[in-house]
Amino acid sequence: MTERLVPQLILKNRSYRRFDESVKMSHETLEDLVNLARLSASGANRQPLKFMLSSDPQKNAMIFPHLAWAGYLTDWAGPEDGERPSAYIVILGDTEISKNVGCDQGIAAQSILLGAVELGFGGCMIASIKKQELQHALGLPERYEILLVIALGKPKETVVVETVAEDGNIKYWRDAQGVHHVPKRTLDELIV
Repeated sequence: MTERLVPQLILKNRSYRRFDESVKMSHETLEDLVNLARLSASGANRQPLKFMLSSDPQKNAMIFPHLAWAGYLTDWAGPEDGERPSAYIVILGDTEISKNVGCDQGIAAQSILLGAVELGFGGCMIASIKKQELQHALGLPERYEILLVIALGKPKETVVVETVAEDGNIKYWRDAQGVHHVPKRTLDELIV
């Protein structure tokens, strides 16, 4: 099968977990990325998502310890100092608007990440969160449910997509040079 309709933007939008922390993202850039989410689809157009933005190093340091970084990399605790995100967007569900946000957070997160790639940044959607602890650390009112955290910054790693091997193993891994390998199933496997 030939490679059809594979925009470079999608290939560049990988889950980056190591960043050049010295490259900052402005609050205005984060607002611009949230604006992309604002303009994206929302189930029944309820628009129940809210966003907490952080490009401040102290606030970033409050967020970081409440996140898990790479479940398949069991010997890696996450990015070290200097490789941590320079910004975060915490996606919240406003329970006073809707108790069920459906898949809105995924749509919003993908829009934000595609926008970040367009600007020369990258990120990672993180759903493995110590939600109650993070809620408390950020002083968020109870009406807001933490749904996802998007870590953002200038990527400091290479991520490559490859075909799942014959053994069917889909676990991502890093080689001796630190290149992050992400196995993907073939198109033929996906279409029923």
